[in-house]
Amino acid sequence: MNSNMMRYVALTLLIGAATPVVAAPAPVSELKGSSSSSESSLQRLERMFEARSQMQLDMQRQLDELSREVGELRGMVERNSYDMKQMLERQRELYREIDKLSREQPAAAKAEKKDVSGGETYAASADENTAYESAVNLILKEKDYDGAVTAFNGFLSTYPDSVYAANAHYWLGQLYFTQNKMADAQTHFEAVASFKDSNKRADALLKMGVLAERGNKADVAKKLYEQVVAEYPNTATSQQAEKSLKNLK
Repeated sequence: MNSNMMRYVALTLLIGAATPVVAAPAPVSELKGSSSSSESSLQRLERMFEARSQMQLDMQRQLDELSREVGELRGMVERNSYDMKQMLERQRELYREIDKLSREQPAAAKAEKKDVSGGETYAASADENTAYESAVNLILKEKDYDGAVTAFNGFLSTYPDSVYAANAHYWLGQLYFTQNKMADAQTHFEAVASFKDSNKRADALLKMGVLAERGNKADVAKKLYEQVVAEYPNTATSQQAEKSLKNLK
């Protein structure tokens, strides 16, 4: 058997092993034909083998591409799931705050009217009182949170030195926190913290700690939590700060 015949047989066997859907090897009688016929059959088998090899390479590339796309989709699903959990948690925090004020609205209303001297008072302007109460009602009664953001921003623009300024900043911090606008939330919580006698200051410091923790600033978060515990001992806010400190360790 000459070398062409041997190549012919070898290629036939390779093609048969490469895929189950191939033609059966040529009968032995064909191998006994002329040299030109063997050469033609050999070239045909070589082309078939090359085509099969190319097809397998193409299929492998397609499988690799599909695998990459599936990996990207899995990553997107995981990120979306995490973002959804974070958003739901922020909404729950806002709802808890709203529920707390709804149940304790008479006492909360008095507390929110304290000015920096510690007395209980309304704003001097009836329009100012009405504007603030309308903004609060957008949250407590109408659940119109986007409208409340607009209302509180408008209130602070019109009455920047209002006795309700700290509370307005606090509500904006909460609303922006729920909307995942962390930079805006930070700005308003810092504004609340600047009012040393505000009854919202402890909560604002706690939320600043939460923002720092979520921003991977553990050292900053720790200092803020410790500040809450030191300045507001034996309060519900300090208890929450203590729990957060334990989680940091």
